[in-house]
Amino acid sequence: MATKQAIVKQVQGITFVAKADSKHWVVMDGAESFEGNDAGARPKELLLFALGGCTASDVIPILKKKRVPLEGFELRITANTREEHPQVFTDIHLEYVFRGDGIATSDVERAIELSTTKYCAVSAMLRDSVHITHSYRIEPACKDTRTAGTISVS
Repeated sequence: MATKQAIVKQVQGITFVAKADSKHWVVMDGAESFEGNDAGARPKELLLFALGGCTASDVIPILKKKRVPLEGFELRITANTREEHPQVFTDIHLEYVFRGDGIATSDVERAIELSTTKYCAVSAMLRDSVHITHSYRIEPACKDTRTAGTISVS
């Protein structure tokens, strides 16, 4: 059994920094109306980031091994929470967006299946308490070299 350790330190109010075995610091914070400084991601947001990063870290290498001509990837996450406390996530939807020409749907579906059912530890930890669904889109490769490889944030 592997043991992981993490530390969370108060900076001020409900502004915290956290570090684990990777030795990378992460800032967590709350809204100013909740005695925070609005200077970092909310802890629940980090859970969504972790889920997205975990499954993306599975799907991309699987597609690479299959020699899928992937030119871009994005994962869009939508989550709903309960109204009452604790305001836990009730459902999470993952939309995988693949960009490239000649991407086979069977390769994409298999990569997502392997990640969501076998490899992604974050998904496995959440599976029994949160309804997680997924969908995917395959978009053509970007033909305009001026925008190829750019990152859009919405």
